[in-house]
Amino acid sequence: MSARASALRVLNACRQNGAWADAALAAELGRENLSAPDTALTSRIVYGVLQTRMLLDYYLSAYCTQRLDHLQQPLPDILRIGAYQILYLDKVPDHAAVSESVELAKAGKRGAAAGLVNAVLRKLSQSKTRLPALPTDPTDRLSIETSHPRALTERMIAVLGTEEAEAFLRANNALAPVTVQVNPLKTTADKLLTELKNAGIDAKMHPWVPDCLELTGVGDLTTLPAFYRGEFLVQDAAARLASLGIEPGMRVLDVCAAPGGKSFSAAFAMRGEGSIVACDLHENKLKRIRDGAARLGIDCIETQTADGREFRADWAEAFDAVLCDVPCSGLGIIRKKPDIRYKDMAAFAALPEIQSAILENASRYVKPGGALIYSTCTVLPEENDGVTGAFLRRHSEFTPIPDDHGAAFWPQRDQTDGFYIFRMRRNA
Repeated sequence: MSARASALRVLNACRQNGAWADAALAAELGRENLSAPDTALTSRIVYGVLQTRMLLDYYLSAYCTQRLDHLQQPLPDILRIGAYQILYLDKVPDHAAVSESVELAKAGKRGAAAGLVNAVLRKLSQSKTRLPALPTDPTDRLSIETSHPRALTERMIAVLGTEEAEAFLRANNALAPVTVQVNPLKTTADKLLTELKNAGIDAKMHPWVPDCLELTGVGDLTTLPAFYRGEFLVQDAAARLASLGIEPGMRVLDVCAAPGGKSFSAAFAMRGEGSIVACDLHENKLKRIRDGAARLGIDCIETQTADGREFRADWAEAFDAVLCDVPCSGLGIIRKKPDIRYKDMAAFAALPEIQSAILENASRYVKPGGALIYSTCTVLPEENDGVTGAFLRRHSEFTPIPDDHGAAFWPQRDQTDGFYIFRMRRNA
């Protein structure tokens, strides 16, 4: 039962403590000495339940005499764990999924509800080939079938149209490709390709992003000798493009740097020659940047505690390139963080003002002739084009830099994270 118990603890941490699933899962796996199969099963259940939660709840509600949201926790999560195995994991026998869920209820001091868990999951198992029909309303149906809240589903339909919105929502439930950037300070693409293939990993050059490899058949990359030697950085292909145009010898400022990926990518582009100031509000996040730089053999990064909205006179017009990877709604990385979809859409309304304030302040640090790069990992136009368009209307001294790769990336179009990059030049 260890894999299911671990999955339940992770889901509980997400629900009770507001933890992100990836962080809670990493913490759980770090504490528990699970076998490799149990580690894989725990991860699959956690991410699977979050990716399909609304659909699981829809089906479970058809067989449960009580409303799921009226059941005491952790019973709803126990039912979801069992239902996910029954509906999606062919290698797990239904009887095992049912019995293990019953044991979870007993272990969680919900023994009196074990009969309910048994009855509901048995009914679901018996009805797998004739599950309840989904709602007839197209938006409700799409929302439940892809397990995205209706407000988010409606917003994406407004942005993309119904057909592509559906493709986007379904892409969010697909397995995200693993992309790594080669560290030129440590190795070459050819050497890293050979080493990864010798480790049993299928690796190939990314078809359109320089210095990146696409990996399949990967397990925990942090256990590889190449990781410990700092020969690669795990980074989405679209995020890699934020450092295009950065060259050796530059002075670079990363105003919202944590966890450090953009700064590291910039250091690779600079071949370690020049200087990078990486900023964040919190010292514990800066430590992660320093630790990452040490692993990668980067010694040109200096970390500083700073608020991207507060002006530093000593930085005025002092940098060749300024990176603004601003706080955002994160709706472009639902494939990797499935719980993001359940955020309250109303909470996103305040973000463009914060993003605009950071961009406005950061623009004052760019030298004449220098570059200002704005990026997010969201797909909402009000956080992307809305922010940069308003900025350009206020600042005639900045002009867009043509970019062969375009500014917006989508999982259903580009097989990357949903990502936005806008590069501007300060007129000399």
